[in-house]
Amino acid sequence: MKAAERKAKASRYLKIVEWSEEDGCFVGHCPGLFHGGTHGKDEAEVYRKLCQIAEEWVEMIEGDGKELPPATNAKTYSGKFMVRISPELHQRASLKAMVRGESLNQLVAKSLAEV
Repeated sequence: MKAAERKAKASRYLKIVEWSEEDGCFVGHCPGLFHGGTHGKDEAEVYRKLCQIAEEWVEMIEGDGKELPPATNAKTYSGKFMVRISPELHQRASLKAMVRGESLNQLVAKSLAEV
């Protein structure tokens, strides 16, 4: 596979570089394509290494005759998802929302916004 083709295919996958207080460095992930990632002190260098690793994964996956996973860089989201929790947690969350004068959906959305 040509380098340009490999690069184009790797570009279909979301790449995330963020600072990790715990590690004291930047950490890069490409969750739609592979687990793990790379890290370093320079954010731009971590991103470059992450792109290179993604290209290598594309080559390995296709070299093994397998299909690439679905692209993640242009994925759209409906804004709806279902979460399964215990009935006790459901009750506690519902009561907490009631006390605050908001819906359970509002309570969960506010909590998730803090993540």
